[in-house]
Amino acid sequence: QVQLAESGGGLVQTGGSLRLSCAVSGGTFSINAMGWFRQAPGKEREFVAAIGWNGFNILYADSVKGRFTVSRDNVNNAAYLQMNSLRPEDTAVYYCATTSRSRYVISAYNADYWGQGTQVTVSS
Repeated sequence: QVQLAESGGGLVQTGGSLRLSCAVSGGTFSINAMGWFRQAPGKEREFVAAIGWNGFNILYADSVKGRFTVSRDNVNNAAYLQMNSLRPEDTAVYYCATTSRSRYVISAYNADYWGQGTQVTVSS
């Protein structure tokens, strides 16, 4: 059974930075696409960033392009989301996810496994 655990969330001021980590256990992490999603209060879960199994096929939501960077470490079964220039509208619970259905692409529709989420709060 694949399990994901996010860490690194917290409270930060506008313009600050945070680095989220996602530790993956079980399964074959190194061959699956990974993604980051977020859900703000009263809103639907939305896509943030994705990375293919080989560290390529990287995609970002328009709202985070140029500020967030997704990466992965297949040796240590981990994925990361470096978040810079944070804004109050980035406040949300952030989830990492993986899929057994694609090595290159992940979305909320094909994600099989989810972490429990980590809270990110950006104060103005």
